[in-house]
Amino acid sequence: MTTLHAQDPLASPLGKPVSYRNEYAPDLLFPVARAPKRQELGLDAQALPFHGLDLWNAYELSWLETRGKPVVALAEFRVPATSPCLIESKSLKLYLNSFNQSRFADAKAVRETLIRDLSQAAGATVEVSVFPLNGAPQRAFGTPRGILLDTLDITIDRYEPEPGYLSSDANAPIVEETLYSHLLKSNCLVTGQPDWGMAVIRYRGAPIDREGLLRYLVSFRNHNEFHEQCVERIFCDVQRQCAPEKLEVWARYTRRGGLDINPWRSSENGCEPDNADEIRQ
Repeated sequence: MTTLHAQDPLASPLGKPVSYRNEYAPDLLFPVARAPKRQELGLDAQALPFHGLDLWNAYELSWLETRGKPVVALAEFRVPATSPCLIESKSLKLYLNSFNQSRFADAKAVRETLIRDLSQAAGATVEVSVFPLNGAPQRAFGTPRGILLDTLDITIDRYEPEPGYLSSDANAPIVEETLYSHLLKSNCLVTGQPDWGMAVIRYRGAPIDREGLLRYLVSFRNHNEFHEQCVERIFCDVQRQCAPEKLEVWARYTRRGGLDINPWRSSENGCEPDNADEIRQ
């Protein structure tokens, strides 16, 4: 598969005035290499410690039927974590808007176009689903079946990632549990604009200190990274500091520009989460 040339995030359309193009323009997609940030985390691209995907939901997809009548739809994109590139979100928004005045035979033709273009940008096959609203698609909202950390009465005074907050009790019996928090906030790597999300930690292993985990998640509050990079950082820090036998990290970020991005990383393959929306999405 031919990959679009990865580019410097600072050269992306983020934070810059742009002219919207309303006719099909795949050249708008802006791939960003995953490797540099993974190298910061000490990861070997050929032996990643996780499986995973980036699950995108798109709420502003529209095109014209062959006779000029508009169709509106929802879409879902699943970008594999093994892809060499992530797709910068504003470029994806601009690309999707380029469908607005373009004519397609049907939703199948739109889906095939999206698969081709997104897969080329990511450098790996991207799974795509398209749901025209005339088919009455449904969306599910849910709360993780687990323990909410946000009610813990703790003092917090650090707002840059601090792995030292993380610990587990190696002398305690092994547990299998889900811990989650709505207090995740990070900032865009390029613009510094806030990104809000819910973080979910599912693991099997020595009990993780819950107060320390909450402090750690809140410590991302002033941190500048893309969503996908934050989740991989959380996964690696929890793995290194707490050494669970099994680990999943799942974040659902609120939408921006008609898109939400939900990265998921897991030490085991084949257990992808469902696409139940967080209430703020």
